[in-house]
Amino acid sequence: MTGAAAGQRVLRRRLDALTFGLFTVALGTNIPTPLLLVYRRTLDLSDADLTAVFGCYAIGLVAALTVSGAASDRFGRRALVLPFAVVAGLVSLLFLPAAGSLPLLYACRLLQGVVSGVVFSVANAWLQDLAGPEGQRSAATRGAVSTSLGFAIAPAMSGVLAQYGPAPTTLPYLVHVAVLVVGLGVLLTVPETVQVRRPGRLMTLGLPPEARRPFWAVLAPTAVGVFAFPAVAATLLPLLVVPDGVGVAYAGVIAGVALGASAAAARVGRRAERGAGPLGMALGALGLGLGVAAIVAGSEPLLLPSSALMGAGGGLCLTAGLTLTARLAPPHARGAMNSAFYAFAYAGFGTPLLLAWLGSRVGTVPAVSAFVAVPAAIAAWLWFELRRGGPRRRGDGAAPSTG
Repeated sequence: MTGAAAGQRVLRRRLDALTFGLFTVALGTNIPTPLLLVYRRTLDLSDADLTAVFGCYAIGLVAALTVSGAASDRFGRRALVLPFAVVAGLVSLLFLPAAGSLPLLYACRLLQGVVSGVVFSVANAWLQDLAGPEGQRSAATRGAVSTSLGFAIAPAMSGVLAQYGPAPTTLPYLVHVAVLVVGLGVLLTVPETVQVRRPGRLMTLGLPPEARRPFWAVLAPTAVGVFAFPAVAATLLPLLVVPDGVGVAYAGVIAGVALGASAAAARVGRRAERGAGPLGMALGALGLGLGVAAIVAGSEPLLLPSSALMGAGGGLCLTAGLTLTARLAPPHARGAMNSAFYAFAYAGFGTPLLLAWLGSRVGTVPAVSAFVAVPAAIAAWLWFELRRGGPRRRGDGAAPSTG
C-alpha cells in the first residue's frame, strides 16, 4: 500500500468516526418529540405548552451558537465537541425525572439546545477541516446526512419503545445513552485540526467581507427552511390532526418520515447543484399545503406525504447551506460561519410555536395557510438570486454550487 493510499485510508477512518459521533449526539435531540403526547397526558399540558417546550430548544441552541463557532476557531474543535457530547448523555439522563416536572422538562429541552448548538456547528467545521479543500462537498454531505439520520431515527425509535416497551419516558433515553457511549469512544480517535490559536472576539458571525452579501441574500434565507419544515411536520401537525386516542408510535412514525426524508434529500442534494435551495423551499411549501389539507380533512394518512415533502425540503436546504458555508468560509473563521448558518437554521424550530400562537388568534387553518406563502416567496427569491450569478467561490471569483 502506497503512502498516499494509507493516508487516504486514515483520513476516511477519521471522517467516519467524526460522522458517527455527530450522529450519536443528533440521535438524542428528537427522542422527546413523540413523547410530547405522553407528557401532555402525564403533566396535563395544553398544545401551547407542548409547542413552547419544543420551541425553547431553539433558545438554548441559538444562544450557544453565538459563541461556540468562534470559540472553536480559537480553542480548537475537540475542546468543545468532546465535553458537550458528554453533556448530551447527561441531559438524556436528566429527562428521566422530567416526566413529572414541567420546569425540568423545559430545562432539559433548553440544555439540549445548548448541546446541539455547540456540537452541530463545531463538528461540521471539524469535518470541513479534516476533509481539506478538495473534500468540502463531501464534508457538507456527511454533516447533513449524519445529523438528519440522527434526527430521523430518534422519534421512530422512541415512539415505538414508548408505545410497546416498558417505561415509555425512560427506556428511549437509556438507549440513546448507550449509543452515545460508543460515539464518544470513536470521537476520541479524531485529532484536533486547529493548530494555531487565534485570539479574538467570541461573539461574531465570522463573515469575511466578500461573504457578507451571499450570506444575507442566499445562505440565511436557505437556512430558515432547514428545521422549520421538519419541526412543523414532527410536532405541530400531529398535535392538530392525530386524536388523543392514537398512540405515540404513530406520532413517532410521522416524525421519522419527515426526518428520514430530510436525510435522503440531504444525500441527493449534493447532485442538485444550484437548485437545491430553491427546490427545498418549494417542496416545503407544497408539504405545508398538504398539511393544511390534512388539518381541514382531519386526515391522518395525509400527514405522511406532507411530512415527507417538508422533510425533503429541509434536507435540501441543509445540504445547500453547508456546501455554500464550506465554500465561503476561510479556515480561520470556519467554526464561526458554521455557527452563523446554524443560528438561522435553528431559528426555524420556533415556527411551530409561532404558528400555534397565530392559530390561537386567527384560527389554525388560516394561520398555516398564510404561512405557505413564506417558503414559496423565499424559493422565488433564491431562484432569482442564483440565476443572476449567486455567491462567488471564495478566492477564485467563480460561482459555486449551493447544493
